[in-house]
Amino acid sequence: MEEKKRYKVYKIIMLAVIVAFVTFMITSIGMYQLLSDRGANKAGILMKSSSSDAALTTTLNRYRNIIDKYYLGEVDEEKLKEGAIKGYIEGLEDPYTEYISKEEMKDYLEDTMGNFVGIGIYMVKNTEANKVQVLAPIKNSPAEKAGILPGDLIVAVDGVNYTGDDMSVVSSKIKGEEGTTVTVEILRGTETKTFELKRENIKVNPVEGKVLANQIGYIEFSSFDEGTAKDFKAKYEELQKQGIKSLIIDLRNNGGGIVDEALEIADYIADKGSVLLYEVDKNNNEEVKKSEHDPIISMPIVILTNENTASSSEILAGALKDLGKAKTCGVKTYGKGVIQQVLTLGDGSGIKITSEKYLTPNKTEINKIGIEPDEKVELPDTVENVLLVEEKEDTQLQKAIEMLK
Repeated sequence: MEEKKRYKVYKIIMLAVIVAFVTFMITSIGMYQLLSDRGANKAGILMKSSSSDAALTTTLNRYRNIIDKYYLGEVDEEKLKEGAIKGYIEGLEDPYTEYISKEEMKDYLEDTMGNFVGIGIYMVKNTEANKVQVLAPIKNSPAEKAGILPGDLIVAVDGVNYTGDDMSVVSSKIKGEEGTTVTVEILRGTETKTFELKRENIKVNPVEGKVLANQIGYIEFSSFDEGTAKDFKAKYEELQKQGIKSLIIDLRNNGGGIVDEALEIADYIADKGSVLLYEVDKNNNEEVKKSEHDPIISMPIVILTNENTASSSEILAGALKDLGKAKTCGVKTYGKGVIQQVLTLGDGSGIKITSEKYLTPNKTEINKIGIEPDEKVELPDTVENVLLVEEKEDTQLQKAIEMLK
């Protein structure tokens, strides 16, 4: 993402150029393609004009007149239009709502599909520090191999500094052609570190599994992407053939993803007709998601969670915990209990916007709260990297095994 230089003149420009955008939006009725964290759907958005819209347009026109009269430099209308839209949306001060340019939309869709070329990290906006924060590096990715850790704050990419408002731009700058390099500067505590990383073709979501002692199955994956539920089912069936009698689902460092994939996995386990999730919009309208099939997994289950277990991971853990289909073990989850939709405009750009909050089957709120585990277990102080924990040091895994014996 390009560095934002907040000069006073630029602020005026941002306000002025939004006139064209606002005028377009208040005079148009569009049917836009709707892509959400739950998968692909379609919907239309009706933008209604009002007296307040007219007042805003009038005010912004005044600023445009000032720019036309006094501004010394040349004006790139397209760049200023994008900057204006970004600034307008950032005024919501929502860490998950952001403008997505036409070019960035391609990257977003690639991420959702579970494949892209980059260094392999999940990112969130750290509102307190106003920085882009590494939620977790993807297993076996260049980022993980280089030693980038959850919680690292991205300060700069290729020598350009960015803030938390620039998350989409940071994502696009980190990505690139396979085999090329990118330099990422991060802040870890008070220490600044610089990593030069070679971009690779990243498979976001390998679902991995194995059989532990006492015929306990173990499945882990790092996100919910297209096909994750299908891969989970295949891995479970593979372990089932090896005679497992119980199951550990490791959602530690799983940053979430497509909601429908999480619900499909819950559907494998919950009784048919069980409430899995409540989705609540701004008007308090509820949409209830229920299990649609008879369960195929009926063995004891423990779900591992930590501070990086977020979003769709919390949906799955919260549903199975409330329904009594699984126990949870580890530490409190991240606390992202809101759902975003991506609205794509005719020019290919769009907005990822927080449109609903979710509640667990017991109608428990999660956003900015998280899910407390049934068994709270911290990792030893000697563990420096939560992604590289040896089994003998993994007190959370050992507790889960003990719970299933």
